[in-house]
Amino acid sequence: MSAINIGTTNSWGYGLEPVVIRHYEDGIKGGKVLDVEGFSEDVIQCGHVIIKKTIDGVDNYRPMPVSNGAYGTLTSGYSYAGICVTTVPVTEPIVGIMTSGEVNDKAVPFSMSSILTAFKAAVPTIRFDHD
Repeated sequence: MSAINIGTTNSWGYGLEPVVIRHYEDGIKGGKVLDVEGFSEDVIQCGHVIIKKTIDGVDNYRPMPVSNGAYGTLTSGYSYAGICVTTVPVTEPIVGIMTSGEVNDKAVPFSMSSILTAFKAAVPTIRFDHD
């Protein structure tokens, strides 16, 4: 029997990742490469809020800024786009983005309390719940 090398597997401290996405209904087909300029974390975690801005007809996606272990202020000109469904290092910022489904609000990487009302208004097809 021959072996096939499918690459290496790295661990970025998945933690609660398997329970973050409770139900995936829909998302951005094929995912997106995120613009991580100025993003202070080493890893973009499953459950991270993703924002976007249209620049010259092209959508630019970014992870929501983080400051002092919490979500910061929404970047000027950006709007909430969805929730990251994968965990990746910022050196390889290719992620799936959920736009409809259910998220475990107790397992997301950062508290959404300061942005939850605005996020729900912008992306009403994502529900937040927990056991």
